[in-house]
Amino acid sequence: MRTEDVLAAIATGLWRWDNTSGKVTLDGEAARLLGLPAEPVVLPEVAVRSRFHPVDWNEINAIITLAVAEDTLAEARLRIMDEDGRVLRTVRSRSKPLERRTPDGRVDFELIGTLQEIAEPQPGTTAAHTPITGDWRRSREAFLLDAGRALAEARSTSEVLRVAASLSMPGFNPDGLAVFGVEGDRLSVIGHHGHGPGDEGPFTDMERETDYPAAEVVRTGRAIYLSTPEDYKRRFPAAWALAQRFGRVSWAFLPLIVAGRTMGAWMAAFKHPVSFSPDERSVLTTVARMLAQALQRAGVAESERELTTGLQRSMMPQLGPEVPGMTIAARYVPTGGGLQVGGDWYDMIPLPSGRFALVIGDVQGHDVRAAGLMGQLRIAVRAYASEGHRPDAVLSRASRFLAGLCSSQEREEDAAQDGGPRFATCLYVECDPETGMLEVARAGHPDPAVRMTDGTVLMRPTAGGLPLGIIPDTDYPTTRFVLEPGETMMLCTDGLIETGGHDHDTGWARLRAILETEPPEPAGGDASGGAGSAHLERMADLLVQAVHGPSSHHTTGPLVDRREDDIAVVLLCREGSDCGCGTTDAHPARPARRTMLTVAQAEPGRIAGARRQIRELLHDWADDDQVDSAVLMVSEMVTNVLVHTDGDALLVAEAAGDLGTRRLRVEVADGSDELPHKRQPGEMASSGRGVLLMEMLADDWGVDPRGEGKSIWFELHERSKPDADALD
Repeated sequence: MRTEDVLAAIATGLWRWDNTSGKVTLDGEAARLLGLPAEPVVLPEVAVRSRFHPVDWNEINAIITLAVAEDTLAEARLRIMDEDGRVLRTVRSRSKPLERRTPDGRVDFELIGTLQEIAEPQPGTTAAHTPITGDWRRSREAFLLDAGRALAEARSTSEVLRVAASLSMPGFNPDGLAVFGVEGDRLSVIGHHGHGPGDEGPFTDMERETDYPAAEVVRTGRAIYLSTPEDYKRRFPAAWALAQRFGRVSWAFLPLIVAGRTMGAWMAAFKHPVSFSPDERSVLTTVARMLAQALQRAGVAESERELTTGLQRSMMPQLGPEVPGMTIAARYVPTGGGLQVGGDWYDMIPLPSGRFALVIGDVQGHDVRAAGLMGQLRIAVRAYASEGHRPDAVLSRASRFLAGLCSSQEREEDAAQDGGPRFATCLYVECDPETGMLEVARAGHPDPAVRMTDGTVLMRPTAGGLPLGIIPDTDYPTTRFVLEPGETMMLCTDGLIETGGHDHDTGWARLRAILETEPPEPAGGDASGGAGSAHLERMADLLVQAVHGPSSHHTTGPLVDRREDDIAVVLLCREGSDCGCGTTDAHPARPARRTMLTVAQAEPGRIAGARRQIRELLHDWADDDQVDSAVLMVSEMVTNVLVHTDGDALLVAEAAGDLGTRRLRVEVADGSDELPHKRQPGEMASSGRGVLLMEMLADDWGVDPRGEGKSIWFELHERSKPDADALD
């Protein structure tokens, strides 16, 4: 009896599908199953395709691709339609795809297999969960979407493994999962689920040549499906003794492949029988591919984090040694995305004179080159400072160094691709811990801010020059002022001020509110200043949190990560009462508030800064009209110096006394010996009213001659008591 006769007797037909020629060859039984006359026939592909349900037809290509990848049979459950679109029967196709190369070099397939009519699956069997259409299809698609989203969001290997352990597959939930990693010639378990402690012991370290399914999967790159314990015992007798004790009856071992490289294997084990139909294998294969990609991404991310941490650790200094009478805290937060490295830095440098220097700077850019330039510039500034140069000389040499460095790199690299020459802003402060004297040189950087002992915060204007690296030979004037006991100075980069959609003014208002609302905390009598250090550390944390919320740069969550720019901040506190950094007096006197500002002939725009300084100094003054009067008189005095002399104006303001009875004294000094005198300006005159204003608005005023120049001053006395809320 011929083979065709035997197959026909059991209602099984033969077919050959040549995808290259588009012809399908059917024997008589296969033609009958497709609703055609029961005789051998060769038909075009379109004629046969019209007999299949269109939804089932769409699955065939995926099934064939899977069978080719696994070198297995392509199995499909297909519904046969008549010419009126009614379902005649359901058939099972089992075929072997043979790869063929066409004359034009294209790879195509030829299918040789069988068709057999099947009855609908009965409840309680795995086949009941594996039809191509229906609820299982929708469940599978929903599961793969959820699994892909969860794996794509995992940021570390541990998160990927946790997601893989929580996957609940439609219709066939695994009882145990394990992920095997490859390192050299050895395999090890890097994560598992559904096993007890120590169960992974025999599998933690095995050679690639071991007679174990995962090892064979790694060697061959092909999946292994073991539907029954008998299959496992027959194919891997040596490993069966280890697998038997878990009480499972079906296993799937799939390769984890990324970019053609097998990076490991994934095991899914079941306590119920699984036939591993094409649909089930398709789901498992898709999950394995997503799992491999997620592990690859997590590995790259962990390598980047390790590189970032190493770069930060090597480039960012430690704040030490401790300085008697001073407390220092600092923070650095890199920008979001990429390697999370950038051009911001800070440093603390011991000087040969016994003083120390605080440096904060920002190299243009947020990339690896900015980080490299930052490291080189930081070393150069430290070297110049350690030689004993003054602040202005340190910045002049650093500017020349950066300009030469960028110029040499431009010759080696294409400036258009690398963004052209870079520059850097920098603030250099030389500190005398005994007297609190600060000498500040500034290169295009934001001014420092000072929190006074009563909580008032003022931006301390300082003279400055161009950013480093723009012009090699640049002068940087030095500004001197004293940090009084109990006062805290803040240095920061513009990332702390302007991040989150703020400009310089609104960002500074945000930080000022944080600094002023943080109450001072007296030290607990610790000679080492531990309590004061903790207070300053908390203040540094609050400043960073004001930009992008509490801890949003450490973990994912509902808060938006606003690290649009690197952030560096340094706090320097001179220990004293009411600052939280030193001992507390039993009955401390209310400290005076002082500010000082130089307005140069070439910088008339700083008159507005002088007015703002007075308003900030008197932010809690009881009488708003007196504040307006003080601002008006300061503006008039400074303007007169710039208009009627050839020198600069030095403004010194001090508010002293208890709330409600304070005295404001403002002095403006210049280098001219010409004294002011009262005039009688006409109605249309544009000047000549300065002395009249002083007589009308000030409680007292005068002119003090000096050896060179003079000092014009006025005083205001706070007239009314503040409200009860202000006293609180």
